[in-house]
Amino acid sequence: MKMITVLGARPQFIKACMLSRLLQNDKNINEIIVHTGQHYDKNMSDIFFTQLQLPTPDYHLGVGSGSHGKQTADMLIQLENVINKEKPDLVLVYGDTNSTLAGSLAASKLHVPIAHIEAGLRSFNRRMPEEINRVVTDHLSTFLFAPSQAAVDHLAREGIKEGVYVTGDIMYDAVLHYKETAVNQSDILQRLQLQAGDYYLATIHRAENTDEPDRLKNILKAFQQLDKKVVFPLHPRTKHTIEKWEQGTNSNILLIEPLNYLDMLVMESQAKTILTDSGGIQKEAYMLRTPCITLRKETEWEETVREKWNTIMPPTHSEKIVEAVLNSEKPQAYRSLFGDGNAAHHIQVVLREMFKY
Repeated sequence: MKMITVLGARPQFIKACMLSRLLQNDKNINEIIVHTGQHYDKNMSDIFFTQLQLPTPDYHLGVGSGSHGKQTADMLIQLENVINKEKPDLVLVYGDTNSTLAGSLAASKLHVPIAHIEAGLRSFNRRMPEEINRVVTDHLSTFLFAPSQAAVDHLAREGIKEGVYVTGDIMYDAVLHYKETAVNQSDILQRLQLQAGDYYLATIHRAENTDEPDRLKNILKAFQQLDKKVVFPLHPRTKHTIEKWEQGTNSNILLIEPLNYLDMLVMESQAKTILTDSGGIQKEAYMLRTPCITLRKETEWEETVREKWNTIMPPTHSEKIVEAVLNSEKPQAYRSLFGDGNAAHHIQVVLREMFKY
């Protein structure tokens, strides 16, 4: 069996490291990895291939940044060429990025089956580019690997019932696999001169927050008023917007470059609370048992809200953000929501059965 795996962004590299490890050791499968170049910053791209021992990409498209239309179109053109050249039995995509959409569109036009890992997520906000990407990909896919029963239910309501498999969340595989290594190897707390439990961690990258000056201003104002230092790794989009709009910060906000995966795991696990607009970080916060404040008006991970580990807080008023953070506490109860930590194995089993190898 020959398959093409399409990657392009930080969360996809983390998820892929778990499945690719199995596939690369499978003598009956030939996995070809295509890196679109959607994330091109070294700390958001190259470091993951070395640190997580991901195989070197067979193709690097070097697409880089751009508008949604241009970026997706550039990927689509180049992915079509790769698929025509390699003639795979399957194209596998992860998550909800423009790389995901381009991979699924290119494969569907060329009548190649698509496997979507992390299928069935819904925010029900069609203004989010990620929501469009995941909905379209799900409706084009032959194999849909859902991280939870809630995701399966979303697909069923849209009439997608065939080819759906509940595997658990592959990111949970990665957290379990790398957490101990991160604690043993990372010295990020010492480098930043921080104490465990004595700081907040923040990540902001979604267009709805970075492209709206008032929202970003409210977020930064809240960070400035918190009772502990806020460590803020800057996504390139956020950095550009802060510089463009000259949004001020103060000594309570520690702006740093994006972190590698092991450093980020330590920072997430040792933070008092995480503030984020990232779906992946919300999940990791839950998996690491760190309270989370989601700076959006909705979440794909509604289970984490029901379990009271995650609080939805639209960034329209800085005072409300501060209040939510100061009132954030670890709940006493904790349930495993994302499978048994063997999602990659469950996916591999399905592929074996479907392709008879």
